[in-house]
Amino acid sequence: MSNNNLGLQKNDFIEMEFVGKTKEGEVFDSNIKEILEKINPSYNPEQIKPFIFSLGNEMFLKGVEDYLLKEGQPGKKYTLELSPENAFGFRDSKLVQLIPLRVFIQQKINPTQGMMFNFDGKIGKIISVSGGRVIVDFNHPLAGKIVIYDVNVIRKIEELNEKTKSFIDFLFKRDLLFEIRNDELVIKAEKQMKQFIELFKDKFKEVLNLNLQVELLPDETPKKSQ
Repeated sequence: MSNNNLGLQKNDFIEMEFVGKTKEGEVFDSNIKEILEKINPSYNPEQIKPFIFSLGNEMFLKGVEDYLLKEGQPGKKYTLELSPENAFGFRDSKLVQLIPLRVFIQQKINPTQGMMFNFDGKIGKIISVSGGRVIVDFNHPLAGKIVIYDVNVIRKIEELNEKTKSFIDFLFKRDLLFEIRNDELVIKAEKQMKQFIELFKDKFKEVLNLNLQVELLPDETPKKSQ
């Protein structure tokens, strides 16, 4: 039975720090500067910003979100051990595939064992190269593993503008000009972005309860004929 007296619910926005590691202690993900410096020396410190997301909308690992919706409270820290089904899934032998070497040659890639690459939107790891055959594993690198997340729920976000800015940043990976007018969210963007942003109308309504309108930036507005 849930003891979540502070009532974290689906669509609530929270700011969170986290460290993800294997059961053996190998850190594979974090948004904490000091830890990122250790696991990825080439990271750009200017890209580190507070991690704010909406619960229950697949913006983070589902196993962590599910726990926070049941038990999480702002200002609390948790250590969660997640089984594969609640983390990155089990390994699937069908995702280990044989790809002809010529496919790589056509893309001007020299495949070597251990190489990671993007193949039609799927990340694969080369297991072996033998003759004209390359065996590639498309399973998530952490599939089948028990993982541990240290989570610090810093605060619950209450201010609508902050929620909106964070949601826009999550969806589009950039800052966009926006204005909230009663129950309407007006985003201003370039012509080439307009149609793409409009694809998320239903999501803005579901998460923020705002009706999305997209307007062109002033220098993108079509000029009236004289």
